[in-house]
Amino acid sequence: MTVTELSQRRIPKHIAIIMDGNGRWAKSRGMPRTDGHRRGIDAVRRTIEASGELGVQYLTLFGFSSENWKRPIIEVDDLMWLLRRFLQSETARLHEKNVLIRIIGDRSTFSSDIVRLIEHSEQMTSGNDGLHLTAALSYGGRQEIVEAARALANDVASGRVSPDDIDADRFSGYLATADIPDPDLLIRTSGEQRISNFLLWQIAYTELVFSDVLWPDFDREHLESAIDEFNGRERRFGAVAG
Repeated sequence: MTVTELSQRRIPKHIAIIMDGNGRWAKSRGMPRTDGHRRGIDAVRRTIEASGELGVQYLTLFGFSSENWKRPIIEVDDLMWLLRRFLQSETARLHEKNVLIRIIGDRSTFSSDIVRLIEHSEQMTSGNDGLHLTAALSYGGRQEIVEAARALANDVASGRVSPDDIDADRFSGYLATADIPDPDLLIRTSGEQRISNFLLWQIAYTELVFSDVLWPDFDREHLESAIDEFNGRERRFGAVAG
């Protein structure tokens, strides 16, 4: 792509990605599922780097859902090992690149050492103002909404919030993503065409792109292809086209 074409491309401010297909990638090659997850980490690195270079301001990656705990224990243990390794090896590198790291999801489900690594990554990068990287780990969209509703109900019961003041904007302030914009573009890899309980409130007007590529093979070219498809969409947010 030429410099002129790049300058004319409208880059989404916030891209969210459902990283799917690690297991199928490994199976198609006669490898254990865990090898697919390991190769998926390489795709994470490529995507973070490409997003920063393209000018994406917010990148949210769905790494581990609240339902994924039901997977075989050997697979879950490997995923936790990969999470530890990523936080240990990548935090300093991302900090040098001015990336801000944020983790959303139920931290109570993780071991104490992983929680400490998460807190360290967030604290180290908290002052950065480059790419805002959010990882959704042990995360479920419905549970996030339930927890937000519970917190809002408590504030109403205590008198801190009047029921008459509740609207969509105020409710959004109780979500884990309260201080970042809703995604402009959601990409799901592996050919599956479903949301899988991810950012259910936030993607009300998000453009959805479903890619057939399996996550370990995802690279800058695939990211740019999704952005190009986004550029071909007319975002009206419920209004009539002009």
